[in-house]
Amino acid sequence: MFNKLFIVLLLALSITACSSGEKEGTNADLEAKKALLKEKRKELGELKSVITQLEKEIEALTPEDQKEDKRRLVTVMTLASTNFKHYSDIQGSVMAEDMIDVAAEIGGRVLSLKVREGQSVRKGQLIAVIDIEGVDRQLAELDKGIELAQTVFDRQERLWKQNIGSEIQYLQAKNNLERLQKSRQLLLLQKDKKNVYAPASGEVEKVVVQAGELTSPGMPIVMLLNTSKLKVVVDLPEQYLTKVKKGQKVKIRFPALDRQLELPITKVGNIINPGNRTFLIEIALRKNISDLKPNLLAVVSINDLSIENAITIPTELVQQEVGGRFYVLGTKKEGEDIVATKKYVESGESYEGQILIKDGLKAGEDIIVKGALGLTEGERVKIIAD
Repeated sequence: MFNKLFIVLLLALSITACSSGEKEGTNADLEAKKALLKEKRKELGELKSVITQLEKEIEALTPEDQKEDKRRLVTVMTLASTNFKHYSDIQGSVMAEDMIDVAAEIGGRVLSLKVREGQSVRKGQLIAVIDIEGVDRQLAELDKGIELAQTVFDRQERLWKQNIGSEIQYLQAKNNLERLQKSRQLLLLQKDKKNVYAPASGEVEKVVVQAGELTSPGMPIVMLLNTSKLKVVVDLPEQYLTKVKKGQKVKIRFPALDRQLELPITKVGNIINPGNRTFLIEIALRKNISDLKPNLLAVVSINDLSIENAITIPTELVQQEVGGRFYVLGTKKEGEDIVATKKYVESGESYEGQILIKDGLKAGEDIIVKGALGLTEGERVKIIAD
């Protein structure tokens, strides 16, 4: 038992001794590496100093015609005053000028309807056919009455020529015949109106009376959208109230047709919609414009700002400092060199890639165009042709 315990103690002491040795070896390696790193960093710092000194000496000893040109290549633009116009794009839609009620002039049942909703029709096209069976019956009865009236009149006329009978009897017979004949003419006219035709070209917006239903004189059978008179309707925010007027020309673009027009405003509404604070403007479209249909999207560009003798530059040339100030880069002479310099500006509206400069630049000044990105103030530059 004692021997076993002695052996275990010996093993434990051996393991402890080995662990202590390994730990002491690891700590020694770490300290050695730290010392080596410190030494190399010192050597690197001294090497950088030597390199910098050598560069300065080489720069001083190198002839001017052999020195490397470290100037940034840039192009410049000389500013000139121009007329600046800003446009706002507002969405509108194409609408028909008016709605036409297509109605029959006689009452009756609609025998057949020749159109459907959404269908385009031309002027004079057959819309519906009205049942005139009642008119035919009236004509048949009227013909019998005319036949009898004609017989009575003929007899009264013969008697009157023979001086038999009174004049009043002759005149009554004549009047009765003429009245019935005129009634027959009216019925024939009604019979000719059994066909209902489109009074104008357009599009069937709504079918009011279906085939088989009754209609009366003047009652709409279909509602026709008159596409021969089209207009663009736009709801403008109320802040544009002082910026538009009747007769003012605006640009109209139809994205679906890839087409653009320039037409005058034909109507400016006098009422502000309290729901969305807008007012209505209308632009009448010419009749010879094809492919335009009601509800087609139209984008109207309205000139809401015009400034003469303004300074404008490409939008991407305006940069911003961390503090929020805006600037563009120009150039100035500094001894024998040309260096970049900041010109602080106050910018305004922008349109089609050009931004209005309200303050900070004037005509005749040069600003850097190409090469401005990443350029710092005071950096030497070389101006080249664009």
